[in-house]
Amino acid sequence: MAFVAPTAEQLGMYLGLDEVDGDRADLLITQAVALAESVVKPLPDQATAIVLSVAGRAYVNPQSVSYETIGPMSVQRPQGSGGLYLTKSDKAALKSLAGRGGAFTVDPTPEAADPSPTWPIDDTYGPGLEYEPGWGWV
Repeated sequence: MAFVAPTAEQLGMYLGLDEVDGDRADLLITQAVALAESVVKPLPDQATAIVLSVAGRAYVNPQSVSYETIGPMSVQRPQGSGGLYLTKSDKAALKSLAGRGGAFTVDPTPEAADPSPTWPIDDTYGPGLEYEPGWGWV
């Protein structure tokens, strides 16, 4: 199943807004998908949450306002909280959803490797002789 970009209506539900500007939401979602594809391409099916998060940040705070006062109320947002961007955790989540990252192993053995020993075999040592506990093969 291929990734399907979220809709403007889904962005509105994600943000808890009754009404959203459909054209603006569609633009932000398209740009969020493009930004996410710069990390992982093709996007995994579950990347909808990250795309909505990225587009939602840009929709709510498009001018990167960091401090705002209206009447007796004031709010301060962290720097860099506006615009369209991927956080470090967004990038990590995309890679994880795509099956990248984490521990892995690399087998350096060539496909055509012969399992027989390549060293000279000593017929006077090992199985075939009598084993004495504490003394080994005698």
